[in-house]
Amino acid sequence: MITTLADALAKQGYTDLTPVQVAVTEAALEGQDLLVSAQTGSGKTVGFGLAIGPTILAEDGTFGPAGRPLALVIAPTRELALQVKRELQWLYAPAGVTMASCVGGMDMRDERRALDRGAHIVVATPGRLKDHIMRGSLDMSDIRAIVLDEADEMLDLGFREDLEFILGEAPETRRTLMFSATVPAAIAKLAKSYQKDAVRVATTAKESQHADIEYRALSVANHDIDAAIINLLRFYDAPNAIVFCNTRASVTRLTTRLANRGFATVALSGELSQAERSHALQAMRDGRARVCVATDVAARGIDLPNLELVIHAELPTNAETLLHRSGRTGRAGRKGISAMIAPAKMKRRAQNLLTWGKLDATWATPPTADEIKAKDEERLLQDPVWSEDFNDAEQEFATRLLAEHSPEKIAAAYLRLYAGKQSAPEHLSDYKDGPQSKERGARSDSPPREHKSFGPSKWFSVDIGREGKAEARWLLPMICKAGGITKNEIGAIRIQPNETFIEISEPAVAGFLKSVGSDMKLENQGTLKALDGVPQLGERGPRKTKNDYNDRPKQGGKPKRDYGDKPKRHVPRDQAPPPPSQQDNVAAIQPIPGAADDHKARKPRHKPERRDHGDALVEKRGKPPYKAKSDGKKPAGKGKSGYNSDTKPRKPGGSKSGGKPAGNAKDTSKRFVPPGGKAKPRKGLGKGGNAAPRRGKS
Repeated sequence: MITTLADALAKQGYTDLTPVQVAVTEAALEGQDLLVSAQTGSGKTVGFGLAIGPTILAEDGTFGPAGRPLALVIAPTRELALQVKRELQWLYAPAGVTMASCVGGMDMRDERRALDRGAHIVVATPGRLKDHIMRGSLDMSDIRAIVLDEADEMLDLGFREDLEFILGEAPETRRTLMFSATVPAAIAKLAKSYQKDAVRVATTAKESQHADIEYRALSVANHDIDAAIINLLRFYDAPNAIVFCNTRASVTRLTTRLANRGFATVALSGELSQAERSHALQAMRDGRARVCVATDVAARGIDLPNLELVIHAELPTNAETLLHRSGRTGRAGRKGISAMIAPAKMKRRAQNLLTWGKLDATWATPPTADEIKAKDEERLLQDPVWSEDFNDAEQEFATRLLAEHSPEKIAAAYLRLYAGKQSAPEHLSDYKDGPQSKERGARSDSPPREHKSFGPSKWFSVDIGREGKAEARWLLPMICKAGGITKNEIGAIRIQPNETFIEISEPAVAGFLKSVGSDMKLENQGTLKALDGVPQLGERGPRKTKNDYNDRPKQGGKPKRDYGDKPKRHVPRDQAPPPPSQQDNVAAIQPIPGAADDHKARKPRHKPERRDHGDALVEKRGKPPYKAKSDGKKPAGKGKSGYNSDTKPRKPGGSKSGGKPAGNAKDTSKRFVPPGGKAKPRKGLGKGGNAAPRRGKS
C-alpha cells in the first residue's frame, strides 16, 4: 500500500481493512476497470479511494501542483457527494490533495472559481457536473480515473443520459470503477458500454443478512403508529436515530410531533435547500440533534458515526429500499437496530418485504410504558457518574443536602428530576393478533360470531312496504323518535311488499305505546298496528326493478303513439316494408323492369336530388330556382334580409343574380340632398352594419 495512504488510515484509527477494501486493493487489479458490488456500510468509499491511488498519485505517493482534475467521483445525491469529499479529504491529506465539488444547490460561481484554481479530485452529482462540462468550466482532458458510486441509484433517479454524456467526454485511456450495492441488468449494460475488460468483484453475501444489524418488526394498532415511534426512541435512547417516511408531508408532521414531545429533531427531505440539509446532518454529527426524520433521500450513503437506531415509520416500497434504509446503521463493525412499524393493515406487506429481502426479523410489540420506566432505572444505575470523583464544592453541597433532608428523599427527588428530562412514554392499546370476522377475510376455521338473544318481544306492523319504498335506514329513526325508544329496544325489521313488521323489546312496549298515542300514527307516514304473535312471513321473492314500474300510467301524460312494427336489422333494406306514411308511394319504389342492377329501386319523391354545380351542391326543392329577369325589376319573394326565395345565399360583395353589385352604406357620394329638400327613404336597408346613419332635421 502507498505510504501516504497507510499513514492516513493509521491516523484515522484503522487497524484492519474490510473485505471490499482488501479485494479492490489487490496488486493484480491495479490499472483495471472494476465493477464492484458490496453490501451497504462495508467501507466502499475508502475502498475506491485506495483503488485509484496508484493511478493518480506520483511514485512518491504525493500530488503535484493542482491543475486540471485527475480523478472524478460521481454520486447520486448531494449529501453523499459531500460525504465522499470529506472521506477522501482525510484519506489523501498526507499526499497534499486539493479537492473540489460540483453539487446541485450550491453556488455555481464558487465552484467555477475552485475549478479555475485547480483541483486533483472532483466530487460531483451528475446534473451539475454535466452543466460544468457544457459551459467549459471543467476540462476533463487529464482525467485518469472515474468512479461511479451507487451507480444503480443514479440509474433509478434518471441520470442515465447524463452519465453517458459525462463518460463520453472523458478520455478513453481512463480507468472506470463502478461501485454499487446491487448489479442489475442496466448496470451491467452500462459497464459493458463504457468499461474495458472490467473485473467483477462481488463481496455481497446473498445467503445471509447483515450480521451487525438486528431487524425487528413491531405489530401495532393502526392508531398507535406515532406512539410506537415515541416509545422506541425512549426505550433505546440512541445517540443518533433516523425515522424514515415516504412523503415530505409525513416528514413535516412527524418532525413537529417529536419536537413537541421534547426530542431534539431535524428534518431531511427534498423540499429543503442544500444549506438546510447540510445543517441538519451537521447537527446530527455535533450532537445538537439526536433524531432525524427523513425521506429516502437519506437512504443512500449517509454515514452518521453514532447512528444506532433506524425506524421505518412507513413501510418502504420495495425490499431494496428497506436494505438501504437499514444500512445507515451497523456500519464499519458497529451494531445497530432496524425497527419496522407494521400496523395491522400493513402486516402482510411487512412480511413480504422481509421475505423478498431475505431478512430474518423478530416479531414483537413496541415497548410499553412500564418497560421504558424499567429501562430508565437501569440506565440510571449504570450511569458513569457513580464512578466519578467529585470536587469540594459538590461535596460541600451534598453534605448540606444530607443535613436538611433524608437520603431517601434526596434519592427520590433526584429520580424525579432525571425522569423529568425525558419525554413521558406513551400508553399503547392492546394489540390482538387474531382472526378477523369472515366478512373481513378471516380464516375458514375461525368460529362463527355468536348472536345474543333479543329476549321477549312484541311485534308490530306498519302499513308501508317495499312497494312504498320502505327502507330500514329511515324507518328505524322514525320509530325511535315516535316511540321514545332507542335502537337497542328494536329487534328485527322485516320489510314485506305492502307492510313492514317490527320487533320491539317487551319491557319497552308500554312506554312505546304511550309515546305513539292512541291514533298509532308515525309522523303521518304510516299507521302502526299491534300483532298478537309472531307474523307469518311469506316468501320474499326478487326485489322489483325500475322496469317493473314502466307499465304504470303517468299522471297527466299522453299515451305513447303506436308507430307499428319496425323492420328488423337482418332484413335487407330493399325488402323492408315501407312505413305507414309512405303507403301511397308503394308504386314509386317498385322495381322497374330493365333498370340497372345498381339502381333496383327508384328514389322516393320526397328525397331531395343533388345536382353538380361545380364546387357547390344545391338541393332541388319543390320549385325551380329563381332566374333573374332582363327588365331589371325586383324579383318577387325578396324579403328584408335581402335573400331570394331559394336557399342559395348571396355572395358577399358580389352580385345578387348577375345584376349590379350591391351599394355600400358608407359611400356618402350617393347621399346628396339638394338645399331645402328631404332625403328620400332608402329601401332594403334595415338595422345592422350597412344601415344609413341617422340624420337630424334640416
